Amino acid sequence: MLEMSPIMIDGHQFTAVQMKLPKTNFMAVTNEKGYIMCGALDIALFNSNEKLRERKIIAGRAVGVRTIDQLIDAPLESVTYAAEELGITAGMTGRDALLKMI
Repeated sequence: MLEMSPIMIDGHQFTAVQMKLPKTNFMAVTNEKGYIMCGALDIALFNSNEKLRERKIIAGRAVGVRTIDQLIDAPLESVTYAAEELGITAGMTGRDALLKMI
């Protein structure tokens, strides 16, 4: 099942996406600039693949999360180089990272 819903973070609208899969959940919170995502996101691929790196994808990955609320509150385990250019760093909460994407 796929669920999409608007969520507000400090007065700014984002879209929460959750797909329930067998034995796991896929989750992301996004806006027009970037996103944070559950452990399914392969940051190393975005940072090491030349064509993907050229796209300057702004993204962060949190692991061990099972809900959108946990994703927003969790520290990011890794971020893309493009996210770092915005001041988003590993260890920062998803909430703080999303607010830097405004």
